[in-house]
Amino acid sequence: DLLLSNSCIPFLGSTEGLDFRTLLLDEERGRLLVGTKDHIFQLNLVDVNKNVKKIYWPAAKEKVELCKLAGKDAQTECANFIRVLQPYNRTHVYVCGTGAFHPLCGYIELG
Repeated sequence: DLLLSNSCIPFLGSTEGLDFRTLLLDEERGRLLVGTKDHIFQLNLVDVNKNVKKIYWPAAKEKVELCKLAGKDAQTECANFIRVLQPYNRTHVYVCGTGAFHPLCGYIELG
């Protein structure tokens, strides 16, 4: 119904069937950060398909292999699922992911 009434703009940034779970809204700068499987997206609030920025942040290959050897599913468990997006200061966001059962965190400069 929303598509038919032109009441929404679907995000076309990925056809990979990503696992969208973590969001950080930055109204002051007009952007939305989205944490997914192996990716972080920065979207424009006016048009989510305009000037999309994407960071590819997968788990280390050796961690993925260890995860698979432990009997976990390679597609649904052995990846870097972004779980934390937290403002740090005006220029950086603190980010953490599952890292294929070996959590990792870092700071991303927003620019």
